[in-house]
Amino acid sequence: MADGVKPRQGGTPPARDGRRTRWTKHREERRAEFVEAAMRVLADTGPDFGIEQVAVEAGVTKPVLYRHFSDKADLVEAMGERGTQILLDRLIPALNSEEAPLPRIRKSIDAVLGTLEQYPNLYWVLARHGHGQEVVQADKEIIATALSALLGDYLRAFGLDSGAAEPWAYGVVGLVQATAEWWLERRSMSRDSVTEYLTTLVWAAIDGFARQADVVIDPNVPLEINKVIQMSPGRFAGSDESDVADAGNGDR
Repeated sequence: MADGVKPRQGGTPPARDGRRTRWTKHREERRAEFVEAAMRVLADTGPDFGIEQVAVEAGVTKPVLYRHFSDKADLVEAMGERGTQILLDRLIPALNSEEAPLPRIRKSIDAVLGTLEQYPNLYWVLARHGHGQEVVQADKEIIATALSALLGDYLRAFGLDSGAAEPWAYGVVGLVQATAEWWLERRSMSRDSVTEYLTTLVWAAIDGFARQADVVIDPNVPLEINKVIQMSPGRFAGSDESDVADAGNGDR
């Protein structure tokens, strides 16, 4: 032990400062309140909202807001993290549903489209903002990696080559995102119609691949292995890729 450093009696670690813990929690709660205020302003004003508008909505001054966010980019990034949480809270239960394949695919796609329909300005400000684009890309990686793990488990359960799981997952995520952007821009058909078209396309790919290997899956009958293969929503927000890669391997 270094000279001049005395061990604590009994070897017990120093107690955490309760005041510091309470202050940290307070800051986190205040930051979350300001993010929700910014989400409301964004919904009403659009992607060109200003920091001062957020401060007014939150009932504070700009200097108070800047104690919690270094600039607008920092606030937008926090809003993106909140959007990710909302999306995953809706998507993961749909992916984990024990329903038949077709309604399960339909619910998963509708969860994505429904979130974008409810928060269109949030998506656009993220997709077109420097720091926000990083959030959108991270979301794609999280969802595609999780979906890859899930598909890989199903392919192995049917005795099929799981090598297709990763390109499938990224292909599906890209397909849904590109179609969702087109739909948000055009609004030329209902959300239900877009969901149905995408569901048909995704299922056709899965069914075609399975039939090539002489595996026939009834799209309207739940799969017994649904009860085994599950993903945990808590592992996604803030997880690194190694955590997410294991997400398809639930308790067996």
